[in-house]
Amino acid sequence: MVKIRKCSFCGRKESEVRLLITGIDGFICDECTAQAKEIVQEHLLSNVKKPAGLKKLPKPKEIKEYLDRYVIGQDAAKVALSVAVYNHYKRLNQKVEDDDVEIEKSNIIMVGSTGTGKTLLARTIAKLLLVPFTIVDATVLTEAGYVGEDVESLLSRLLQAADGDVELAQRGIVFIDEIDKIARKGDNPSITRDVSGEGVQQGLLKLLEGSVVNVPPQGGRKHPEQKFIQVDTKNILFICGGAFDGIEKKIAQRLNTHVVGFDAAKNVTKIDKSNMMQYIAPMDLKSFGLIPEIIGRLPILTHLEPLDRNALRSILTEPKNSIIKQYYKMFAIDGVTLTFEDEVFDYIVDKAIEFKLGARGLRSLIETVMMEPMFEVPSTGVKEYTVTLAYAKEKVENANMAVVKESTEDK
Repeated sequence: MVKIRKCSFCGRKESEVRLLITGIDGFICDECTAQAKEIVQEHLLSNVKKPAGLKKLPKPKEIKEYLDRYVIGQDAAKVALSVAVYNHYKRLNQKVEDDDVEIEKSNIIMVGSTGTGKTLLARTIAKLLLVPFTIVDATVLTEAGYVGEDVESLLSRLLQAADGDVELAQRGIVFIDEIDKIARKGDNPSITRDVSGEGVQQGLLKLLEGSVVNVPPQGGRKHPEQKFIQVDTKNILFICGGAFDGIEKKIAQRLNTHVVGFDAAKNVTKIDKSNMMQYIAPMDLKSFGLIPEIIGRLPILTHLEPLDRNALRSILTEPKNSIIKQYYKMFAIDGVTLTFEDEVFDYIVDKAIEFKLGARGLRSLIETVMMEPMFEVPSTGVKEYTVTLAYAKEKVENANMAVVKESTEDK
């Protein structure tokens, strides 16, 4: 009698499966092998110890020194961010005492024109801190019931960054970018509802201050049947950033209202009109369109300086992950030594200033110059390649940059 070979796990015969693997005392089919692999992987992942945060909390100076390696300038913003992060986790690590003094959370708002480094500062902090961190865009948020994302989606993303660990997520950091885009459109009443403006600000209040929020782990609108997870936002640090385009006019109006009397001329001369952002105050955010309640829940207000020529020149080459170093590495992978004439860097910086593109403009301009070499060089077999000033000028001037220039001049 011929013994029928079958899988020792699922019991299917050899004729019913694609592959039957023979062991010493049994058999296993290909499908059971695949399932066993998934079970083993899931078991190993569940036993991986998750980071519970930094063993030693770095001091504010140490945090700033770390930021200095990646971000050029912006000392005022770095100091404010370093102190806020340090105080936040010092507050979480404090021992409970009987003196009834409770340290409140210090959420922070960073104001600065586009390309000055707000998002970069937030991303760099994330590299240093072993806590869940997420960056969300305020422009996609709307009031509940409208097309878009609820404010609770901020916490959904933080939960995902913490691999679903609620306790870990409750010690995390959320960076809300483009906070200025949810400003009120105006004080005049309208028949249309501002579903992505003041309504979103009202929804953010409970998150910023600290309350227990029901969070849909996969996003509430696509999966309404899922169970909610309760997250306490009391210990979550919120960092907000926005360009607040046009707020300089609000600052100038406020400063002019204080210039009264015989010292008027003296006070006007003291104001640096080239950098009005340094005089920003909470009342300017209110006049721009943020509601007073949300301003009160973002007690630390700091600004980012507009980038001058020297700062842009440094950004191009000095940071650990500078744009130029990235290109050096990309060419080195292909065995090519890339070099630039020094005049090329000065030319790129001058164009970025001319087009008012900030640090982001540096990348766009370099991409314009390097597109053809990146396409051609890997196929040529050359070992060295030098970018000359004449070549850079030719590529930038032939890349329809005149259109970019006109668009920036119109603003």
